Amino acid sequence: MSQSAKAWFLYAADAASTGRPAEFVYGDLTLPDPGPRDVLVEPLYGSWEGNMGHCVQRKPIDVARFRGEERVVIGNAGVVRVLSIGGEVQGWKEGQCALILPDSALDPWGYPTKAFAYDMAGTTGFLSTRMVLPASDLVPLPEKTRHSYAQWAGFSARYTTAWSNWRLAFGTYRLMVPHERNPSPHVWGWGGGTTLAELDLARRHGCNTVMLSASDERLELIRQSGVTALDRRRFGDLYYDELRAGTDGAYRRAYQQAEAAFVREVEERTSKRMVQIFVDYIGTPFFRATRRVLSREGVITTAGWKEGMATSFMRATECIERHQYIHTHMCTREEVLAAIEYGEREGWMPTVDARIHAFDEVPALSQKFLEGNVGFFPVFAVNPE
Repeated sequence: MSQSAKAWFLYAADAASTGRPAEFVYGDLTLPDPGPRDVLVEPLYGSWEGNMGHCVQRKPIDVARFRGEERVVIGNAGVVRVLSIGGEVQGWKEGQCALILPDSALDPWGYPTKAFAYDMAGTTGFLSTRMVLPASDLVPLPEKTRHSYAQWAGFSARYTTAWSNWRLAFGTYRLMVPHERNPSPHVWGWGGGTTLAELDLARRHGCNTVMLSASDERLELIRQSGVTALDRRRFGDLYYDELRAGTDGAYRRAYQQAEAAFVREVEERTSKRMVQIFVDYIGTPFFRATRRVLSREGVITTAGWKEGMATSFMRATECIERHQYIHTHMCTREEVLAAIEYGEREGWMPTVDARIHAFDEVPALSQKFLEGNVGFFPVFAVNPE
C-alpha cells in the first residue's frame, strides 16, 4: 500500500522563472509501493550541503529539468531510521539507523556516478518525512554509538568525502616523498566543512595544518578543532578575476599585493618549504594563489568547485615541479564504512551548528546558507528521535 509523506519541493523553472533562484514549496508526497528488497525509512536529521545551495540557485544546472521531472525533493546527507523492511531484505531490522549510499548508481569500481537526491533521477531526499529505498543503499551506523545522530548527519557527506579525498591525496604525496624524508608535511586549505574535516584528518596523521577563513565564527571553530586558523582578510582580496586583472590596473595591483602578502605568510610559517598538500574546495578564483604557495612535489586536492569549475595551468611547469592534482567525487561503500569506524573510534566528528533547524524552517535555513550565515555543519531535524 502506498504511503504519503510531507516534503519540501523544488520545481523545474518555467518561462517566467528561468534564470531566477528556485523557491521551496511544502506539500504532500505519495511514496512508491515498497518492493521485496526495499525499506521504508524516516529521516531523523539532514545536513545542509553545498549541492543543495546549487539546486536552489539552479547553478550549474536546474536539477529538476536535468532529471526530466516536474519537481524534486533534494537532500543527500543525513541519518535515517528503518521503519519496515521488505520480505527479501536481510541484515536489517526495524529501528536501525543508517547513512545512505546509492548502490544503484555505481561505476564498475564502486564509485557513485550520480548523487542521490541531486542528479540521480527518481530519488527522494532528506527534505521528506519518509523515503522508500533499496536496502542496498543503506550503510549501518554503530548501534551503540557514542556520538549524536545530529553529528552523524553532519558526518554523512562531508566527512566521507574528506576521507576518500585525503586517502588519495596523502597517498599520492607519500609515493613522491616517504615519511622518513618529511614526517610532518604542511597541509593548508580553504573551503567549508569538508575542508575542515580533511584538515582535521591530516592533523591526526601528523601533518602541520592551517585553514583560512574570512569569518570570525568559522575561525573560532577551526581553532577548536585543533587546526591552526588563519584570517584570510589579513591579506586583502585574494579573489582573482583574470578578465578584470587584464583591464583594471588598480584591481590588478591590489590583487598582486594581496597575493605577495599571502606568499610571505606561507614562507614564514613553513620556513620556506611551502605547502605540500593544499586542500582547495573553492576553485577558480583562488586557484592562482593556491598554486603560488605549492611546494615542489606538491599536491592540490579537491572534491568540489564552490566558486568556479574551470582552471588552467602550464603543463610544462607543472611537470617540472612534479605537481599532482587530485579530483574525487563522493566515495565507495568500503570507504564509508572505514570512515564511520574511524570516526566512532577516534572521535573524528563534526561540531554541528548550535542551532538545529526545525523542518518547517527549511526555507529560512536555505537563505542563511546562501548568505553565508551558518557554521560549517548546518543540520535540520525531520522526525523526532
